[in-house]
Amino acid sequence: MKRNQRLLSLLPASLLVIAAFAGCTDETIIYRDRPLYEEPLETALGFVGYTSTDSKLVVCGNCHVSAQAQWDSTAHAGAWNTLQASPGAQAFCEGCHTVSDLGNAVSETAGHSATGEERYYDVQCESCHGAGLAHVEDPNKNTVPLAMMNVGDVLGDAGTGCAECHTGDHHPFAEEWAASGHGTVNAYPAGRDGCENCHTGEGALDMFGVQTNYTEKADLGEDGQHMAITCAVCHDPHGSDNGAQLRFPIDAPSEELNLCIQCHQKRGRPDPTTFRGPHSPEGPTLLGTAGWWPPDFQEPIISTHGSAVENPTLCAGCHVQAFEVTDQVTGDFLFNATGHRFEATPCVDAQGLPTDGPCDDADKTYVSCTECHAEDVARQLVSQAELSVEPLITELTALLALVDPGEFDPDDDVYTVAEGSQFNLELAEAPGAVVHNPFLIRALLNASIAEVKDRYGL
Repeated sequence: MKRNQRLLSLLPASLLVIAAFAGCTDETIIYRDRPLYEEPLETALGFVGYTSTDSKLVVCGNCHVSAQAQWDSTAHAGAWNTLQASPGAQAFCEGCHTVSDLGNAVSETAGHSATGEERYYDVQCESCHGAGLAHVEDPNKNTVPLAMMNVGDVLGDAGTGCAECHTGDHHPFAEEWAASGHGTVNAYPAGRDGCENCHTGEGALDMFGVQTNYTEKADLGEDGQHMAITCAVCHDPHGSDNGAQLRFPIDAPSEELNLCIQCHQKRGRPDPTTFRGPHSPEGPTLLGTAGWWPPDFQEPIISTHGSAVENPTLCAGCHVQAFEVTDQVTGDFLFNATGHRFEATPCVDAQGLPTDGPCDDADKTYVSCTECHAEDVARQLVSQAELSVEPLITELTALLALVDPGEFDPDDDVYTVAEGSQFNLELAEAPGAVVHNPFLIRALLNASIAEVKDRYGL
């Protein structure tokens, strides 16, 4: 017996495996391919929709597994049930809660709007990418239906992409966005490295590490064509770990991680290599790190607005506040502001509807402040903060006028007290700086005044 065991131990492993399965040769393994989709009706115009409505498996998700998993956690994946649960649901709402010709480049009635089939419930991949049948039948890069990043001429009622659904008095995201600074491509010096990262949509996506292809991508950057900071620049259509499908968190008190501050921080502190003053210093001002710090000025000064405890969503806590407008006489609903003008205190008309500025302070709404203050109190606090820095600005301006102009030479290798104080002066005069952090601004001005007096004997 021991001899047989020794012989077996000398046999090659492959022969042992064959011997082990020799008794299983009467079994047959049969592979069956399940259908990935049912042939869509001709009127659907090539939209394929769900493979399974019960499991919410979209046809695209059979291959694009990670995108399916991300999408499944978004509000888009439950859009149909959300509509059915709404007391104000009407038939005309269905086009935006299903796969249809809305949200993509298709201009003819298609998908659910054409067929009424359940396979098109919810806002699926094709809602943004367009019909997927051609790619399913011949899956190669040339048949990939690309989604759009642009939203068209929203105010001219020719929106495409996100704007076709996220619009109207019910939720006028697109209209408010179009009226904001994000809605246009802000001019920047051609050829200056880095400016496009925040002044163009394609630059911001690149800065965020988004390499996804999209319809307009091939034409951008040529002949001055650029994309604004559109919806999909800040929001990831496939879903994310952040609220509202944002690409980065808005509650992170960090210049590297906070969605807004990644752009609104480009020169919050002096750059000794340039004569230029503050540029988009809002983030560092809010976080208490902005400005030129004289000796012994060593700790950040954080205001309530920059506190992750008192104002956890930081920039968005004031700049992206939704509010409902009702008729002051009848109480009837008039408008649902989304906060996508990104104005903390937007101008409003006599009915309370957001309108284009500029306007007098009395014509602004301070409703974004009401989580912490009554509107009248907030208005008074802003006025007091601005008044408190005016004499400091006046004094520092007068002192710097007495300093030898040579102290402001941008070509020497010395960053002087005068240049640092000038930077702080310009920071204090930047729009919104005092409201973002009145304590920091006052401290910087007082420190600068003391340093200029001491350094130059004034």
